[in-house]
Order: sequence, then C-alpha cells, then structure tokens
Amino acid sequence: MAADGKRVAVLGAGANGAGVGAELAAAGVDVTLIEQWPAHVEKMRADGLRIEMPDRVLEQSVTALHLCEVAEVKQPFDVVLMLMKAYDTRWAAELIKPVLAGDGLLAGVQNGFTAGVIADVVGAERAIGCVIECSAMLEEPGVVERHTPPESSWFAVGSLSDATAGRESEVAGLLDHAGRTEIVADIRSAKWMKLVSNATTLVTTAILGEPMLASLKHEAMRGLMIASGKEALAAGLAQGYEIQPILGLTASDLADRDSVVEKLLDTLYAGFVLPTTTTTILHDWSKGRRSEVDDINGAVVAELGEEAPVNRAVVEMAHRIERGELEPRISNYAELAELAGLG
Repeated sequence: MAADGKRVAVLGAGANGAGVGAELAAAGVDVTLIEQWPAHVEKMRADGLRIEMPDRVLEQSVTALHLCEVAEVKQPFDVVLMLMKAYDTRWAAELIKPVLAGDGLLAGVQNGFTAGVIADVVGAERAIGCVIECSAMLEEPGVVERHTPPESSWFAVGSLSDATAGRESEVAGLLDHAGRTEIVADIRSAKWMKLVSNATTLVTTAILGEPMLASLKHEAMRGLMIASGKEALAAGLAQGYEIQPILGLTASDLADRDSVVEKLLDTLYAGFVLPTTTTTILHDWSKGRRSEVDDINGAVVAELGEEAPVNRAVVEMAHRIERGELEPRISNYAELAELAGLG
C-alpha cells in the first residue's frame, strides 16, 4: 500500500478519473482531482461526486481543482495518476511537472502507448507505466455511471526503468482502492497487449454506433474485430514486445498465439462489459470531440503500413466521422469491410 501522508493527484477527473478519485477519497487518501471541464469541477466542489455502480452508489466529497489552478499549488504531489486522453499526455505531463515532487511518481493510467512520453517529460526516475481496464460514463457534471465497480476493474503497474524498480507498490497500493491490481515485470509489453484489445474493440464498435455487446451479434463484425486485433498483435511483436497476460488472464491462457486476440476479446466481454456499455470513442463522438483512434489503431498503421489494412480502414472511417462526413451507424459495416479488404 502507498505510504500514509502522501499527497496524491488524479489528473483528469472524467468518468474513470472521477471513479478512481472518489474511491481514493473514500479510503482516506489525501487526493486532489484536477479536471478541465469547468462545470464538472464546480459540481464536485459544491456537492461531491456521485458514482453510480450496478449494485451500489458512492456519494463522496472530494477536493477538486480547475486546470488553471495547478499553478497555484503550493505543496508538491508525491504521486500523480494521469487519466487523460492519450493525445493530451505530453501537455498534461508538462502542466503537472512543476508540482510533482522531486522523488514523486507520475503514472499514465490511460489508453494508448503513452509511457515513453511521460518519461520524456518528467524523467525515467519519476515515470511509472500502467494499464487500465475500467468502464464508465460521465454525461452530467458530478455524476458518473461506473459500469465496472472496483471488484471488476483491473490495473497493471510496472517500472519503465531500473530507476523506479521497487517503487511500483506506491502506485499499485493506490489503485488497489479502485480495482484489482497487478505488478508486472514487462509493463511495455502489457501496455501493447492492452492496445491490441483496444484496437479490436474500441473504434470498430463505435463506428457502428452500438453498445459493445451488440456488435457480437454480427458474426462478420466479430471477424473484422479479430482481424484488427491480430494486426495490432503483429505490430507489437515486430517491435519486440512479448505476449503478456492482461485482464486477469494467465500465461497459459495465451499460450496459443493464434487464439490470443480472440481470448482477449472474450475475456473483455465476459468480465468487463455490460449490455449497455459503449466505448469511450463513441462517448467522444457523441460530444463532438475527436477520439484516440490515432493513438490506438493509428499506432498499428504507423508500424505495419500497408500490412494493416483493417486498422487503416478503421482510422479512415473514424476520421470521416470526426470531420462530420459520416454518422456512426450499423450500415457502416459494409463500407468498413470493403475498405479493409474483407468485403
């Protein structure tokens, strides 16, 4: 467990960040939530957070800051948990760097392959890698619909270099309050394995405009999703990353390389997804925001190029949606499959 008396910040108190922050506050951790949505910050200050889970509700008072108030922080934070969009990682790390203790830790609890960016900004001696599997929605200020409560959320924590070896528990101990947590030896490979899972599910299902489970009703769509994930797995292996168990799986569960992507997909859907769960990508699009497609499927294309036709098609259609040329809808499957060479 993290040592008592440490000052902790959650940088990015959106759906998942607010859920994690509320659990830390409820456990008595000295935690400050830092968020860029002004109305959400004001609601948290006035009424605290309401975290609605499938079997219970957590109502918790919290300390919340606007981004612009980071410059007013007087005492540095010992641990910062970053739950920002992957594309916001660099500027957010720069923002928090002046108020991160000299021996503090910044953990990127987020999607995308962001660990290297964080280490570049704050130094390898203050950077910790993290994988997150947690589902939540934030539609109105101060109220989070958390689909995966702590008992069904999962985190992995690991050192990026020898400089932080032995300090993983300082982050893992905090995340223990918000989910099941593992300390892993090869966090970079674990991060890429999560990218494989995300490349399989997040943008593909969002393009159809459906809840994640609904996509599995279309047999052809399942095949496209698995093809996307297999390209992502190949991209990781090409970079020297190894197949690592995530989501609570064991090495033996992933011993058959040909079935790794399907195993990840079935594990995700069986343990982390409710019938109404939609992806963070679709949430972004519904609010008129760009998504993390370039940090997920785009990372696969950047590595494999023409050898990643499915991910290229996913990126192309996602960009069209973000330009307002296309709406997420089920009928998009035919064009997506054709672009991917699966039609």
